[in-house]
Amino acid sequence: MNSNTQHTRSTAALFEPFTIGNLTLPTRIVMAPMTRGFSPNGVPGPDVAAYYRRRAENNVGLIITEGTVINHPASTDSPNIPRFFGEDALNGWAEVVKQVHEAGGKIMPQIWHIGMTRPVGAEPNPEAMPIGPSGLDLNGNKVSEPMTEEEIAYVIQAYADAAANAKRIGFDGVEIHGAHGYLIDQFLWEQTNRRTDRYGGDMMKRARFAIEVVEAVRRAVGPDFPVVLRLSQWKTNQYDARLAPTPEDLGKLLGALSVAGVDVFHCSTRRFWEPEYEGSDLNFAGWAKKLTGKPAITVGSVGLDEAFTSLFAEGKGAGSKDIDDLLERLENGEFDLVAVGRALLGDPAWATKVREGRFDELAPFTPDALKTLA
Repeated sequence: MNSNTQHTRSTAALFEPFTIGNLTLPTRIVMAPMTRGFSPNGVPGPDVAAYYRRRAENNVGLIITEGTVINHPASTDSPNIPRFFGEDALNGWAEVVKQVHEAGGKIMPQIWHIGMTRPVGAEPNPEAMPIGPSGLDLNGNKVSEPMTEEEIAYVIQAYADAAANAKRIGFDGVEIHGAHGYLIDQFLWEQTNRRTDRYGGDMMKRARFAIEVVEAVRRAVGPDFPVVLRLSQWKTNQYDARLAPTPEDLGKLLGALSVAGVDVFHCSTRRFWEPEYEGSDLNFAGWAKKLTGKPAITVGSVGLDEAFTSLFAEGKGAGSKDIDDLLERLENGEFDLVAVGRALLGDPAWATKVREGRFDELAPFTPDALKTLA
């Protein structure tokens, strides 16, 4: 496919500034959070700082870091996934912030707990059992005991502490990972939350944990520090899962999260062009913005040709889509920001080349890109 002939619409909309409260982003392009695992003992080093700086130097308006784990012994399943607690790790992140800011970029950490997706016995704390609302894995199998209310309170505080540290060391905001079947999502999802106390039941009762995390984070950072929440309907093991089967359900859920303190909804889909509900062309981010009035980030197989298809694509071309569709939606205000994932792994200068119309120079994403911090 020849990208030059495929693409006809101006890309200017991607390179307009966007303001969230007191924070102005230089462009609409967001680096999507992507787990890399290049932080030995959870500490990001100079290579991680240089990796993010390269994107900031190349017209990425906002960098959302890879998932960084909160201070709980079962929050991660690898000693090489970065921590967001402890002086050594936070000093490493402070250097990342410094490098990105020197390059003119903005950056937020994504704070994360993987919950029941953690295998029993995983490093770095093999003695710690995985935790979740009902002790069930994503397939509904019982693995551990349900979290106690004391454990829930501890974890909520760990999210708040991470957010406070993000503000203290100079980040421009914080993203809470509430998607893809990880801990917060496990509370939201009926299949993994079978609780009968105040943290379980119907959709809004299952949302209590997410709401309390957002409220605690907001208290920790004050009113003016941007808080982003990443959500998805799909799970890593079930692409057709639905937290909110109707727009009315989604409106109730997002409305409560918005009141709790979310400034921006980061709406993860596998393909940005797929309608979220029948009867409307709006995607997930479009619905989030329409229902809450809050800014929304779209993400999902954003790229210029088959070279940038999602790893989830079924067969050649299944994940590709003309960028003109994306630009038209952005110009029409369906969403405000566009997160780019694997395309930015394959080519740190992706956004600059798109801005300058150098489509034939784009380096394609290949799985080899996952092996290094290019």
